[in-house]
Amino acid sequence: MTDPMDRSTPQPLHETADATLSRRDLLAGAAGAIGVAFAAGLPLVAGGQGAKAAATAAPAAPIVPIDPTKVPGSPTTPVGARSIFVKPSRTPFGETTGNSLSPLQDLTGTITPSDLHFERHHAGVPLIDPSKHTLLIHGLVATPLLLTVDDVRRFPHVTRTFFIECSGNGRAAYREPKPDMTPQKVGGLFSNTEWTGVPLKTLLEEAGAKPSASWFLAEGGDACVLTRSIPIEKALDDALVVWAQNGEPLRPEQGFPLRLLLPGWEGNTSVKWLRRLELGTRAWMTRWETSKYTDPLPDGTARQFSFDMDAKSIITAPAFPQKLTAGTWPISGLAWSGRGKITKVEVSANNGGSWQDAELTSTTGVKAPVRFTHQWEWTGKDSVLLSRATDETGYVQPTRKELLKARGIGTDFHFNPIVGWKVAADGTVSFHGET
Repeated sequence: MTDPMDRSTPQPLHETADATLSRRDLLAGAAGAIGVAFAAGLPLVAGGQGAKAAATAAPAAPIVPIDPTKVPGSPTTPVGARSIFVKPSRTPFGETTGNSLSPLQDLTGTITPSDLHFERHHAGVPLIDPSKHTLLIHGLVATPLLLTVDDVRRFPHVTRTFFIECSGNGRAAYREPKPDMTPQKVGGLFSNTEWTGVPLKTLLEEAGAKPSASWFLAEGGDACVLTRSIPIEKALDDALVVWAQNGEPLRPEQGFPLRLLLPGWEGNTSVKWLRRLELGTRAWMTRWETSKYTDPLPDGTARQFSFDMDAKSIITAPAFPQKLTAGTWPISGLAWSGRGKITKVEVSANNGGSWQDAELTSTTGVKAPVRFTHQWEWTGKDSVLLSRATDETGYVQPTRKELLKARGIGTDFHFNPIVGWKVAADGTVSFHGET
């Protein structure tokens, strides 16, 4: 969320006089346009003292005219920007090891803008020259390959829409639910993107993968050299090596220039900055799948290689910190499953006492989220809004009580309990995670 005290972005100035334009108005409008150009990094002057002064001056706040039809607009720019009135942002935590959460409450539809896609990395975001980056495919193959990024891009490619969810998404809301949590804090380690790349199966066929290969190791090119062992069946199914998202090259924090994408599986298996694939006969048991990314259970054992992300949903509106007035409100949110399609989303306005089917307002994708909505008439009484997803395997999203019984409070990954929002009689909305 944007800090209202943050003055780094010029705040718009509004005209207070009538809409009649004078020479002063036009000059002020031109100054505002110059301020916008400065903020966008466009050149203002060719050189000299003026250029030096412009480089150190704060950008001018753009003037918002009373009647925009009476003032020329700003010029075209090399890169587009959001309206100054729209300021969605991620919430970063940590430095070289950390994450940033997508602002789910600020988004519509199902596609996450590339610059708002969540982040999770363990050694910072590496700076990689794509002209020097390579992908090595070796191990149990007939012909080891060392491919440049351009080599990979020459293979037949596809474009698919899939979500990625961090396996730790929802940890804070599961362990310590607090009333002031937003959808971003509850479930913001989740994003959905249109990806472009080559099926991994195609690359393995080119290398001549041997029948004895049953696992492969994926290795990233960041400072922690994250490595994960993956069953070969996933490579032959829907795995991709991608280089683009939402119509442009991958963002650096999303794995530029190459990323492994394993649809429906926990996010850390979709190794970023991909540089090596090694085929073998068993899991490598790296530290990323022994000391990390395993699920401790109440009986003292641990789940390992728990790849699939379970069916899940979250209401993104109404949500904290909204305040409602009596009347009709759309209950809207997202639902997804790593095992295929979402077939049904139900909503409850009485803390699970009764359920109604929500309308799925977007195309039901495979391992991609749906947007659901339900028109709700609020009469001013205390209410608790919940959502519950069902996927095509018949799996139904569990309550927190059911998940606690199965996994315990100490589990560290795969949190998908039913959660929602409490609406008080005065209209204030707060997080409700105790279902």
